Amino acid sequence: MSGEVNIKRLAQELNISIATVSKALNDSHEISLKTKKRVWDLAKALNYTPNPAASNLRSNKTKTIAVIVPFIANNFFALAIKGIEEIARKFSHHVLIYQTHEDIEMEMSFTNSLLNGRVDGILTSVSSSEYNGTYYKNLVKKIPLVFFDRVYKDLDAYNVTTDDYEISYEATTHLIECGCSKIAYLYGLENLPAGNARFLGYKDAMQKNGLTVSDELVINYCEDESQNLTQITQLIDRHGPDALFSSIEEFVIPTYTACRALKLKIPDEIKIISFSNQATAQLLDPSLTTITQPAFEIGREAATCLFKMLNKKGFGDDQDIVLKSTLVKRGSTGC
Repeated sequence: MSGEVNIKRLAQELNISIATVSKALNDSHEISLKTKKRVWDLAKALNYTPNPAASNLRSNKTKTIAVIVPFIANNFFALAIKGIEEIARKFSHHVLIYQTHEDIEMEMSFTNSLLNGRVDGILTSVSSSEYNGTYYKNLVKKIPLVFFDRVYKDLDAYNVTTDDYEISYEATTHLIECGCSKIAYLYGLENLPAGNARFLGYKDAMQKNGLTVSDELVINYCEDESQNLTQITQLIDRHGPDALFSSIEEFVIPTYTACRALKLKIPDEIKIISFSNQATAQLLDPSLTTITQPAFEIGREAATCLFKMLNKKGFGDDQDIVLKSTLVKRGSTGC
């Protein structure tokens, strides 16, 4: 018999059902070893190649997952995506990547478009522009969904995060041990649990050491880069802090720029510490003391959780997974 070699042809030549051939090719326990061997031998002899599209159609699986992040051109998210892709390859899945640019409307548009069966599940790090918990409370009921880094608490979903409170407390304590007593805080992600936890770690460390947390020493992140530079410059010029603790890496360049413009020597006159996964942190002058998150491992862990859900093996697990960040001491704190 000539023509296309497919499951139907294998079934005809072996005089068994298409369902039996399909189960045999998938090594199902329902099929005897003798029948499996007959199917495998014929498939090999005829150079049978499975049709993944047809297989996916039959199983209602797309073999594709989506990753939604605020920015792709960000070292943290680039590393996280790399970790996600490593796990996806192990499960023979493709990865679609979407970036929201911190736009909540764009974020919802992407996720809504994925509910029509285009992907098997979603991994997301949510926008910090506003809190959108009600939307996601409904979304997690419609599609397998895992949050990483930027998450919403109290939802029936996996959250893969880092020890934001503990590492912020440690970083603030490091500045105090370096002799700082007037530590300014550059506040990012204020609409999300991560941002709140980081600020609380800073505040508790200050109060534990008898230091005052002053509103005039706290500024919030603005999407306008020039405005961030203006805010930091005015903060330093008016209030004279001896240290700056940045909760997100977007503050780093304007912070260094402001110090240079004001002719302040880092770390002699002002010390700087920041959450950052920037590979260039050690190349700054002076090198930047950072709180480095395990971005690659976060991506791997988040993808692992998603595939547990897709394979119906993850339910009943602890859904809050917390990985440890690292305080990397460099020149900008000077001790």
